[in-house]
Amino acid sequence: MTKSNPGNFFEDFSPGQTISHATPRTVTEADVAFNTALTGSRYALFSADSFAQNCGLPGAPIDPLLVFHIVFGKTVPDISLNAVANLGYAEGRFLAPVYPGDTLNAVSEVLGLKQNSNGKTGVVTVRTTGFNQDDEAVLSYVRWVMVNKRDAGAQATDAPPITPAPFVKGAELLLPPGLDFEGYDLGLAGSPHTFEDYAIGEKIDHVDGMTVEEAEHQLATRLYQNTARVHFDALAQKDSRFGKRLIYGGVTISIARALAFNGLANAQLMLAINGGRHVNPLFAGDTLYAWSEVLDKEDLGSAGALRLRLVAVKNQNAASFPFKNDAGEFDPNVVLDFDYWAAIPKR
Repeated sequence: MTKSNPGNFFEDFSPGQTISHATPRTVTEADVAFNTALTGSRYALFSADSFAQNCGLPGAPIDPLLVFHIVFGKTVPDISLNAVANLGYAEGRFLAPVYPGDTLNAVSEVLGLKQNSNGKTGVVTVRTTGFNQDDEAVLSYVRWVMVNKRDAGAQATDAPPITPAPFVKGAELLLPPGLDFEGYDLGLAGSPHTFEDYAIGEKIDHVDGMTVEEAEHQLATRLYQNTARVHFDALAQKDSRFGKRLIYGGVTISIARALAFNGLANAQLMLAINGGRHVNPLFAGDTLYAWSEVLDKEDLGSAGALRLRLVAVKNQNAASFPFKNDAGEFDPNVVLDFDYWAAIPKR
């Protein structure tokens, strides 16, 4: 009798099932430094205690994307160890700030199941909530993932998946307690541009590029304790569709967000994830570029919020071509289409 865990296959999930995920994770300043080394992120709010304290916070919070990746990583052994692909995210809300020393854990609920016509795979929709050591919810999001079946002939339960909201409403955005941009230093942040300087429909080419190395994406995925075979097991991927390991989509998101510093340096604090799709794979050796579009704006009183579409492109300047063709299909070089809200100071 084996004691190892092969992970769940599609037929192992059931509607309404609740899964408490293993291995709580205390997040430290070392994690922050390591994540910075892997992504190159330069946002001042997460880089300096003194900067964060001038903004009314007790110290530099953990970058919400690092919180997202760590919570996501908790879910992989139970949700997506046998995944073919993570298909997308929606309804992501950052509910409370996380600081070094906080401990994160995660619980997921199965919202929907849909077997694919090939009989070999199915799509599982889950809502995951991340909690801190005080059982306070810090993050909630929906994701849907294509999972292999153990047996193509096995009976599987279908349950219509939910239709996620197209975006988080501005009125639902939460600012961290105490956040006050009165002491915000635009010079130290690296940009003079505030809420009023951005217009709906404006597009920003972030100019810079970053080549993703094999060792870097492996270290990043291990940092998040994401054990998905498609990212780790090179031998198992030789007979896969692509013949090699895929870079975890969270690495793509974090690098693209780091690149967005050049043009959006003051839109530091991610408040919500409206939606995200990994539309094409990214591999080691690819070079990532990015551009953003301002989709909407919301005045939150003490701060503004920009709704931003972040598009990441591999091996081609991000602004040099249409990212969709006339039929509405993504260009093969587009790897990410990500929609989020971020807080930004007002004048």
